[in-house]
Amino acid sequence: MKQTSQRMSALWLAAALLIGVSAAAWAAPQQQQAPAQAAKPAYTLAEYNAYTSAHMEQNPQQKIKLLDDFVMKYPMSALLTYVYQDYYLAYYALKNYPQTIEYVDKLLALGDKVDLGARLQAQVARAQAFLAGQADKSLQTPEALGKAKDAAAAGLTTLAAWMKPEKTTDEQFATQKKSIGIMFNTVAGMTESQLKDYKSAEASYKAVLALDPNDAVTHFRLGVADLQDMPPKSVDGFWELSRSIALKGPGEAQVRTYLRSQLLHYQQPACEKLGDDEINELVTLAGSSGDRPATLAVPSADDLQKARDDTENFLPWLQEGGDHGKTMWLATCGLEYPDVAVRVMDIMPTDSDNFTLHVFRAATQEAMQAATAPNMEVHIVMQPDAKRVMKDDFVRFTGTLNGYQQTPFMLTWDNAKINMEDLAPAPAGGKKPPARGAAPKKPTQ
Repeated sequence: MKQTSQRMSALWLAAALLIGVSAAAWAAPQQQQAPAQAAKPAYTLAEYNAYTSAHMEQNPQQKIKLLDDFVMKYPMSALLTYVYQDYYLAYYALKNYPQTIEYVDKLLALGDKVDLGARLQAQVARAQAFLAGQADKSLQTPEALGKAKDAAAAGLTTLAAWMKPEKTTDEQFATQKKSIGIMFNTVAGMTESQLKDYKSAEASYKAVLALDPNDAVTHFRLGVADLQDMPPKSVDGFWELSRSIALKGPGEAQVRTYLRSQLLHYQQPACEKLGDDEINELVTLAGSSGDRPATLAVPSADDLQKARDDTENFLPWLQEGGDHGKTMWLATCGLEYPDVAVRVMDIMPTDSDNFTLHVFRAATQEAMQAATAPNMEVHIVMQPDAKRVMKDDFVRFTGTLNGYQQTPFMLTWDNAKINMEDLAPAPAGGKKPPARGAAPKKPTQ
């Protein structure tokens, strides 16, 4: 997903914040107006007429030329507040976003000469130009990012002081204020992320989501900031990315791919296919709740290694299911285990060299002897001698754990081979060997 402002979204359009259109396009805090001549104006009639000629020009390029001529002739004019407004509006219409920002900053540098309404309108224009100009490298330098961050903070301060204009309903005012707040906080979050100030970015994105909880793009951006923070807020990040996917934001497929790569890096499981199952569970959960459940747990690589080392709980946790079972399955799926001791309960030939054993595994020989149904399916591959295995034999096999079913409990092993020490010797004359009752030595798993 592009982390740009290609999201001049319906939210902002609904608030009619786009600049470069007619002055009546939105109920702005301060509309640009041509200055009225006062009894004792601070400018000459010729100066006023020159400005008016530039202000009324509809062609942006021609307007800029007339404004350049005006500034060259009247560099200290009292009309500069209006001139700079015309400049940034014209440059925005031409999609020249760096120049838009330059003239907004010139206007804001006039300080108290610019009233609150005109200041807020300029700060909105600056934020929009920054967002629209993300492809321009000149707006991505540390200096430009720092200025954009400071300008967003100043915009939020101005917004807090903005009073409802006359003839604006409470609902209209609330909608505009919300939309402008989302924009300033979005700019703040993006600049903070690019400056690697991830904790500040997280706060800014959360401020956006406080205003619009269903903003999929901001959920994505917050998730990225969480994952890039030091130390990473991994579970928070996975949740925010899942929330973005659940809300079907733009670039949903790319967000899913990014989430998968981050999750696999975090867990380092042997069975990568389980990552897709985890993501589906997370997205389903995120689609049903706007807030991350306090009990949500995503085991890390360290958690999985501890589970692998906990051999005593290998079967109990898998049989238990729940979070324990999930963790143990993530930890063990795809791993090869040596000398797993089992009792053979059924033999299913498939071809001359391959067959399947239904077996039972327990902690003791007595428990294995008492079993009436298998709890493992073992696929023996390319081991003709293993045909000597008989029902009720106790054998050890080495295989790769590849399947898990919690109810009824069943583990599946692939590419398995029987320990040759546990096979009865081939009988002379082709006679059937006797069943073996003694259990082999206790294996490591």
